[in-house]
Amino acid sequence: MRNIKIVADTSCDLFALKHTAFACAPMKIITAEREFVDDETLDVSEMVTYLDKYKGKSKSSCPNTADWLTAFGDADEIFCVTITSGLSGSYNSACSAKQIYEAENKGKRVFVIDTLSAGPEVTLVVKKLEECIEKGMPYEEICNTVTAYLQKTGLIFMLKSLKTFANNGRVSPIVAKLVGIAGICIIGKASLQGTLEPMHKCRGEKSSLENLVNDLEKEGFRNGKISIGHCQNESGANMLKEMILAKFKNAVIEIHKFRGLCSFYAEKGGILVGFEKA
Repeated sequence: MRNIKIVADTSCDLFALKHTAFACAPMKIITAEREFVDDETLDVSEMVTYLDKYKGKSKSSCPNTADWLTAFGDADEIFCVTITSGLSGSYNSACSAKQIYEAENKGKRVFVIDTLSAGPEVTLVVKKLEECIEKGMPYEEICNTVTAYLQKTGLIFMLKSLKTFANNGRVSPIVAKLVGIAGICIIGKASLQGTLEPMHKCRGEKSSLENLVNDLEKEGFRNGKISIGHCQNESGANMLKEMILAKFKNAVIEIHKFRGLCSFYAEKGGILVGFEKA
């Protein structure tokens, strides 16, 4: 019997799968005063409240090689999914763990996937892997299928704040201050290079979500699966779901709350959408 396991960093917002062995390598959120480990014990709401009031610099930290090796366990075939290498060292760390694991366990294999994305698109990739494993596909076919699947998925987002990006030097503090003033939101997407690319700004949540639905179509969505993740904005996520279904009646949509890492970057009110392209 094949001993197969899916492993991901906590950008996937999952801690268990229904049908396949699964483990997470935790990301960390670090300030000068506190460190938050993004595992099942994290009080995400408390972390978000703390960071909202915190004025200093903050950053995220990726799993180290030992974290990945622990997550691998003793599986014979491992499919390892990481947040984009364009924003994190998680992929490189996982590749180092793969080299060590395969060298120390002859015949065992690890396939590391750089999603060039984050959050809900990572969620879609993990669930696609589970689907392939459930079908009994051989190792090489799973690798090929998921690699091809990544070319048919995308990520778009709506952010109500850029405070975190400003605090860790990813955007100008002046730009960050403009977002959130008078209800201005930023709409953007994951670029082909794996960075987060702002596309335009909108005033008000409803208008922003309407623009996000239009962007979904422009980016190639016609029907299929959509994963919506949110940071303390269930009402906005549900509003978006209804807007999508009004335009794309065959869309299959799931909504989930962000865990620590995605809450850190999306901030309160933020919404990310992973989707399948036509």
